[in-house]
Amino acid sequence: MGKLRARDPVNVLFGWVRRQSVKVKAFLGAVTALIVLAALKLTVRDHNHFFVASEAVHAAGILVLVYKLARQKTCSGLSLKTQELTALFLAARLYCSMVMEKDIHTVLDFTTLLFTMWVIYMMRFKLKSTYVEDLDNLPRYALVVPCILLALLIHPYAQSFRVSYIIWAFTVYLEAISVLPQLHVMQNAKMVEPFTARYVFALGVARFLGCAHWILRIVESRGNFFTDLGSGMFWVPMVLLAEVVQTFILADFCYYYVKSVMYGDLLLRFPSSV
Repeated sequence: MGKLRARDPVNVLFGWVRRQSVKVKAFLGAVTALIVLAALKLTVRDHNHFFVASEAVHAAGILVLVYKLARQKTCSGLSLKTQELTALFLAARLYCSMVMEKDIHTVLDFTTLLFTMWVIYMMRFKLKSTYVEDLDNLPRYALVVPCILLALLIHPYAQSFRVSYIIWAFTVYLEAISVLPQLHVMQNAKMVEPFTARYVFALGVARFLGCAHWILRIVESRGNFFTDLGSGMFWVPMVLLAEVVQTFILADFCYYYVKSVMYGDLLLRFPSSV
């Protein structure tokens, strides 16, 4: 059985990719992303659907955690700090959405925030004994403070100053790195159980869809879409950079998740170098 698995073309392909250098992996990832983006551009006409789908997939990922906590009565392997950071940027983004839009994004953010708050409540109180705090040791301030400072320096500008512009910028920056504590927990544990893996994979899919939304809108408008986001020399590049950073932060995990699922492994194991 082991020999058959070793000769499996998919296993050979994954093994070949794993042996490549970081630069080659990055190149292969970029090429794959471009191919997927091209396919999405040809098959989906209204690219606004990508952003809605991104938020919906994020909500679905949180629902996976709700199911895990309700059925298994354990929060082992989860990062409370990631959930708290998620609640923070969702609450801030919900405020901005209420001020600026009041549309489907508002509904999705509100729903996701409610589920996230429930997860936090369960982890802090009901299932506190199963929370492994020693693994979740990435300081919150190291993530939140730089985002606040960056938002104060780089945010949309308009003729009339609005605090909501700074808050919006803060949500963009914080969302980009909010998953880092969860990845840190998984790296410390070197093993991820299925529900947690599905949740993080959902975040990866959501981030790719969000990134696809921005890139395709920019390409279609030949750069004019930038003006809809607000002026400012550094704001527009930072929005795009934040989206790309979020996608690449989760790309490595998604690779191992897909590999694990294809071989029916119940637990996702990380190599020591990840």
